[in-house]
Amino acid sequence: MDQNQQYLRKIYKDMGIEEEVFGFCAQVLYDLKDRFEQVDKVAEAGQLKVLSAMQKNRVGEQHFMTSTGYGYNDDGRDTLEKVYADVFHTEDALVRPHITCGTHALTTALSGNLRPGDELLSPVGLPYDTLQGVIGIRPQKGSLAEYGVKYRQVELLPDGTFDYPAIRAAITDKTRLVTIQRSKGYLPRPTFSVKQIGELIHFIKSIRSDLICMVDNCYGEFVETIEPSDVGADMCVGSLIKNPGGGLASSGGYIVGTKECVENAAYRLTAPGLGKELGANFGVNRSLYQGLFLAPEVTAGALKSAIFAANVYERLGFTCVPDAREDRHDIIQAVILNSAEALKAFCCGIQAAAPVDSYLTPEPWPMPGYDCDVIMAAGAFISGSSIELSADGPLKEPYCAYFQGGLTWHHGKFGIMRSVQELASRGLIKISGIHSK
Repeated sequence: MDQNQQYLRKIYKDMGIEEEVFGFCAQVLYDLKDRFEQVDKVAEAGQLKVLSAMQKNRVGEQHFMTSTGYGYNDDGRDTLEKVYADVFHTEDALVRPHITCGTHALTTALSGNLRPGDELLSPVGLPYDTLQGVIGIRPQKGSLAEYGVKYRQVELLPDGTFDYPAIRAAITDKTRLVTIQRSKGYLPRPTFSVKQIGELIHFIKSIRSDLICMVDNCYGEFVETIEPSDVGADMCVGSLIKNPGGGLASSGGYIVGTKECVENAAYRLTAPGLGKELGANFGVNRSLYQGLFLAPEVTAGALKSAIFAANVYERLGFTCVPDAREDRHDIIQAVILNSAEALKAFCCGIQAAAPVDSYLTPEPWPMPGYDCDVIMAAGAFISGSSIELSADGPLKEPYCAYFQGGLTWHHGKFGIMRSVQELASRGLIKISGIHSK
């Protein structure tokens, strides 16, 4: 063992990782070199894509200046939106710190492009919990249902693929917008690849070319070399405190797509007739630009952490979605832990690995927008940022932990090791006798 390895072992031991856990995780990591090289190649392509967009739009220091009040003539804001449009290869973009979260961005996109009497279709089953209240699946004040927007959904087939005949049957003359959730949410189903999304959009457009196809792109940006907007999506929507904010954006969301769809969304975000012309940046432009610049590399670190997590926990006997060998299409790693005790221990380990609030113990609570208590581990620089090391899960069967993030790969690695240590210390897993393969 060389001196550096000895030094690392000592640091990990000082930070609570016992020798048995360290050795087991080192064995797992040894087999991941080729996978990690592929992740780095995607990150390199993403980095060049962002750099090219910034250079094309002549980003300068003047674009970091603060604007207040109405925000008229905010060149930094407008140039940032041109950069996003070029990164995602779309006609237009709406990128604003006033968008509070991914659900708000999706609500803005939906509300701006649907009218009373229209139908909204989800061909990928039930959408994420917080969007259910927006649609009106769960009654909420101000939902789309209250404004006369109808909703239909088509369940996925048992193997997690699209039910094309049922989708065809569900499209009517009232259908206006199709929403496609790329990531799994709180469902242990596969995340869809950009290729799969493109095939679905092509099928939908072959039935009615005027249908708007919107992709909930949360957790998927920069995971592949192309985005859903490259394969026919009319809108891609996401949060800046996930992948594209690079860990630096303190708030915000984005909507990229056709000029008409983005303009309609902007009228809903501000007011009809005002749209994109308003919206001061309050001094956050620098972090939005710099966060986007860092996003491909930060996303790569989160991907490596997810791949590592799947390989570790599969070898411990747990079911992981995606599994240890599958290609990745978002940064989320689902680990089915099968008990409330194991889920709590996992989250406690992630919290203990955080740079912020590491001394706190996460407890389940009735989080707004969910139908049961949720436990969340998130010791982050930006509150709620899920590109930072975090984990959460609903306190119900199958007690699945949804792990994501890590601004650096090495922090993500430590977080997984700390979660394993927590389960081992509580007697919920045994590591001795487990081999690397």
